[in-house]
Amino acid sequence: MTIARRDSEKYSAEKYERPSVTVDVLVFTIVGDELKILLVKRAAWPFENYWALPGGFVQMNESLEQAAIRELREETGVSDVYLEQLYTFGDPGRDPRTRVITVAYIVLITADALELKAGSDAGEAQWFPVKKIPALAFDHQKIVEYGLNRLRSKLEYSNISYGLLSTEFRLSELQKVYEVILDRQLDKRNFRKKILSLGLLEATGEKEISGAHRPAMLYRFNKKEIVFFD
Repeated sequence: MTIARRDSEKYSAEKYERPSVTVDVLVFTIVGDELKILLVKRAAWPFENYWALPGGFVQMNESLEQAAIRELREETGVSDVYLEQLYTFGDPGRDPRTRVITVAYIVLITADALELKAGSDAGEAQWFPVKKIPALAFDHQKIVEYGLNRLRSKLEYSNISYGLLSTEFRLSELQKVYEVILDRQLDKRNFRKKILSLGLLEATGEKEISGAHRPAMLYRFNKKEIVFFD
């Protein structure tokens, strides 16, 4: 007890430099046959008028996740979403203002679940196809590429795709999500056999009847959180 007290008396925070910490959020959705990402146009220096990921500085009284949720809501109007931490990016020269370390998060959301609005730090908020992303501020291009690779790899061992679907869906809709993200076609029979064997889905007992096609069974995920499997 005495030793700990003496050590604390010797400690001085002023002896150490304090890097700033930010959060950046990758928000993905699917519109038609395209995977899109949400970007905001910066309204201030640095990189004024450049497109960037939604994000900002972490306040002293909030957690990283709280900061990500707040910045996302303030800059785009998006709220009530599931966040998953992606990675920490800390290159010393990544921000011209000062030494800034950023923690990136991923959000998956259905495109019709929100109305975009830009906040005080952003002039616009807009969806962009991941294949047609404009020049980005800071090192956000690197962050986007890292996030895309992580998203594609997690499809192979988790149910992360649930954030891009309605509560009830056809297996063909689920397969389309996989194909859009992976950017390749999948064999229908093999996909259904694999996805049903994982035990992540349950049939609703209802069928969707549309057009001239045969009624299709509707399914839902039996868990609304990320589940990992072999």
